[in-house]
Amino acid sequence: MVALAFLIPLGLVVQQLARERALADAERQTAVVVAVLTVTTDPLSIERAIASTGGPAVTRVAVHNLGDDGTEIGTGHARPGDLARAADQAAPVIAEVPGGESYLEPVDLGSERTAVVEVFIPTSELESGVAGAWWALGAVALGLIIASVWVADRLASKIIVSARQLAGAAGALSEGYLDVRIDPQGPRELSEASFALNVMADRIMALLSNERELVADLSHRLRTPLTALRLDAETLDDSQDADRIRDAIAALEVEIDKLIRAMREPIDAHSPTPDRGERADGAAATTDEEGCDVAEVVRDRMMFWSAVAGDQERDCKAVGVDAPAPVTVPKSELAAALDALIGNVIRYTPQGVPFEVTVTRREDGYVVLRVEDGGPGIPDPERALQRGESDQGSTGLGLDIVRRVAVAGNGTVNIGTGALGGASVVIVMADADPAPKEEPPPSRWLVGRLSREPSERRSRWWKP
Repeated sequence: MVALAFLIPLGLVVQQLARERALADAERQTAVVVAVLTVTTDPLSIERAIASTGGPAVTRVAVHNLGDDGTEIGTGHARPGDLARAADQAAPVIAEVPGGESYLEPVDLGSERTAVVEVFIPTSELESGVAGAWWALGAVALGLIIASVWVADRLASKIIVSARQLAGAAGALSEGYLDVRIDPQGPRELSEASFALNVMADRIMALLSNERELVADLSHRLRTPLTALRLDAETLDDSQDADRIRDAIAALEVEIDKLIRAMREPIDAHSPTPDRGERADGAAATTDEEGCDVAEVVRDRMMFWSAVAGDQERDCKAVGVDAPAPVTVPKSELAAALDALIGNVIRYTPQGVPFEVTVTRREDGYVVLRVEDGGPGIPDPERALQRGESDQGSTGLGLDIVRRVAVAGNGTVNIGTGALGGASVVIVMADADPAPKEEPPPSRWLVGRLSREPSERRSRWWKP
């Protein structure tokens, strides 16, 4: 743009200068003839004066209206009207003629006679050197553009390299590679952003390490009251309730030991933060479990929850738990999610409200676990799935555990209204031994589809 803005006007100036130079030469030749005409009108003297100008322009000079009979010297190119106009104006006139222009200058000879001196200027002389000047200016413009593009590319490459480096580091950090660092370079703004990213990564490492130490310490502190509970449980009789309490304490001890060991493990900053290996409550999960049978988990947990339901006079039912339904979610994780869902039913619905747990192994390569109740339902499902959000005064982690288990199982979770009239929470997980599967159905019609499944399945009832 700058080259065009300067070089085009410069080319026009060169063209104008060439024309003015040709007109100046014509005016100089005319001045010689005019000087002779002021002294004499002798044709021979005038021809000598024309010849004295020299050069190829000698043949282009003509004198009109030299005598009373209209005598002319040389070959004229101007039209009679242009000659008359020059004589009437008593001033030089430039007239366009075929092949160029004519410079006309009137000369007063007295006795009301006016001669007109004409110098013909061909187009080639009017444009002499213009084409070469345009080519030279074009070459200069092209050179300037090439140089400016190269310089701009060199300057922009520094910015682009810095920006790409910053974007790559930010992407790696978002994927969990906590050891990523950048050498700040480039413009000041990008350099400051790179430095801030390095500081943020260091802060994340420090905060994560501190959090893990804190969780491990708190978990370790739980051992003392848990040991007291275990000792108290040993003093109980051999009733079914006592065995259930002892089993629950033993399971809690195992989970606390796992949590402490996981928190004491060093942070691997060179690998992305795993999604499946992370517990839903924020602690790292153990990796010794690779999958489980959903039906088996439901049977095991319903043995526990059926006793609680019996105490509250609730009917509870499990459907589809006789056929295997393998998934890739660890057994402890799925059991925690199921406990969270049934615990919510027990805690937040009135006594006597029934609930049902259904397991479905679909042909499209997905296993569906559904927990529904006859309570008031969940008014805001989207908010309920957000971590830490609860309308019941709880921690809000229960449904977040469910959501994370669904993600770990390469599936999804949906909350709606079930056949019992209350809340229906559906967990869709990928089948560990699938047939060719399809994409999971959209959540907006998932519950409806499950509600319309045939009801002639075998179900198991737990009665208190």
